Amino acid sequence: MDKKQAKVIKSTLKALGKKNLSLIIHGGSFPSRKGENTGFGTPNSNGAKDLIDYISGVFNSIQLGPSGKTKSCDSSPYTSTIFSNNPLFVDLKQLTTKDWDHILSEETFNKIVEENPNKDVAKTAYAYIYKAQDIALKEAFENFKTSDKLKKARKEFEVYKLENKFWLETDALYSALSIEHSNDYWPLWQNETDKNLYDPKSYEDQAENSHRLDEIEKKYADEIEFYMFVQYVISKQNDETKHYAKSKKIKMIADRQVAFSDRDTWAYKSMFLDGWSLGCPPDYFSKNGQAWGFPVMNPELLFKKDGSLDKGGILMKNLFKKMFKENPGGVRIDHIVGLIDPWVYKSNATPRVEDGAGRLYSSPEHSELSKFAIPTEANLNPDATPDNEQRIVNLTEKQIKEYGRLIEKIVIAAAKEEGLSKNDIVCEDLGTLTNPVAAVMKKYDLLGMRLTQFVVPTMEDHPYRMKNVPKRTWMMVGTHDNQPIKRWANSLVNTHEAYLHAKNLVEDLYSYVKNKDDVIVRLTQDANFLAEAKMVELFASQAENIQIFFTDYFNINETYNTPGTSGDKNWSLRLTDDFANLTPINLPLILKKAILARGEEFAHKNHKLVEKLEEFETLWRKSYC
Repeated sequence: MDKKQAKVIKSTLKALGKKNLSLIIHGGSFPSRKGENTGFGTPNSNGAKDLIDYISGVFNSIQLGPSGKTKSCDSSPYTSTIFSNNPLFVDLKQLTTKDWDHILSEETFNKIVEENPNKDVAKTAYAYIYKAQDIALKEAFENFKTSDKLKKARKEFEVYKLENKFWLETDALYSALSIEHSNDYWPLWQNETDKNLYDPKSYEDQAENSHRLDEIEKKYADEIEFYMFVQYVISKQNDETKHYAKSKKIKMIADRQVAFSDRDTWAYKSMFLDGWSLGCPPDYFSKNGQAWGFPVMNPELLFKKDGSLDKGGILMKNLFKKMFKENPGGVRIDHIVGLIDPWVYKSNATPRVEDGAGRLYSSPEHSELSKFAIPTEANLNPDATPDNEQRIVNLTEKQIKEYGRLIEKIVIAAAKEEGLSKNDIVCEDLGTLTNPVAAVMKKYDLLGMRLTQFVVPTMEDHPYRMKNVPKRTWMMVGTHDNQPIKRWANSLVNTHEAYLHAKNLVEDLYSYVKNKDDVIVRLTQDANFLAEAKMVELFASQAENIQIFFTDYFNINETYNTPGTSGDKNWSLRLTDDFANLTPINLPLILKKAILARGEEFAHKNHKLVEKLEEFETLWRKSYC
């Protein structure tokens, strides 16, 4: 996009009251440059720089996915580590350059690129690159240790280790034990001491664990150092990427998953609630609920009686401080209900009410969970089941503050200490939104989300309908867990549901059209027109912040992730190396329609923008058709 078009689009966004326009793309989905596709995307690559250049001038941020280290058998970023970064995000190409004293050979790099089984497909090659990346990084590590030109970098590495010691040592040790036991899933380890190395049950255990710790550190000293080296390289490359993005006026927004990885569960086992797991009650995605199996932070270890942070609270605050420090663009918190009003179930059962599941802080009648309850039985709606969003009613200010304690004293406090504010926190509050969560969001004026793909067209007051969306929110047509909007529209055409959506869209967007019945018919029958209207909704709404998933922006018809399913299709979709040749949404056309949807007076006031957008929408079509 040339500067004239970008200037008009930015002026239009400002006129429409948009503060942020963010492209959602997870790390592995970034494109590569031709000849540099190793099988996995990274925000630190040359291909990522090309994407940043491509969107700069229009978008002002990129919403990343979780950046933690994933397991060898599971590519989901939402089960990755909370502190360690993913080694797959190391851009190997950089290690072949003069800046890194060529610690990775061109021969090794080119071999990885050439043997990438998905080099001609817009998919990651997870199993392949997981092994190949490790081999390449070990070669780089050996050369790093002896390079005369990298003496300064080795000193920086020593400082990095000291500054990050509180999490780096345990994570590195886990890798050493994974070698010792030939797998990276600690519950399968044979040695009970190794399983409970940071959770001794007695003084004798503590002495034995200390001895075992010394033994492993000596036996695997080089492997532990290698793990730390990789984390150092990622940190250094991440800093350079954020500096480059900032120079293009693009901020990077991090994503904090609700889960703790296996590595974290092992390291902080003593802080979790024994016998309970985090999940979801029955919902849109699963009629029997979702048994995630993630550990639950013990509420009794978050805060001391005087309100100060206990060891669990300190851990959580350190996590958020690290995220805010490394990501000055802010942090998206996945499944905010998991911090405020989590659904928990017995680890050997299902997440259904009849099997003993309930909300950790909202179950005053529960035989086991009542000791953590914030409301009393007087706050229970007698007509609502424990999994009902409206179950807790008539909360006092004191109770709301109690529910929001973790948000106020850990999340917001961490943001402020790193020079950010609550406006830099994006709260994923889609799906289940219990009364306590809604009350906390309102009290602390937090930015939530609205997802227009999930509008219930028969509900006039549905919160995701455009006319009901507030200013202070993030709005989108879909997330990484939804069908691309084109695919959604294709599934609806010529159905009664499409007709219901069409009626609402005409009322909300096309008040300026004389023959509204014709528009309803077209929206019902034309999938492209319906998908376009859903995009127009974003910009015509009052929402100040907009996010667009990369599949929606580039008109890709494949789904990135389908909740409740597993396999290679999930988490593997990427932008192609020649992404600039894809046909993106016609942004000038969409913005023009957004202005018109605001009404005759607004359109007249911005008639010059409309004229320019009409000119650019034609150029847009010619460029990509």
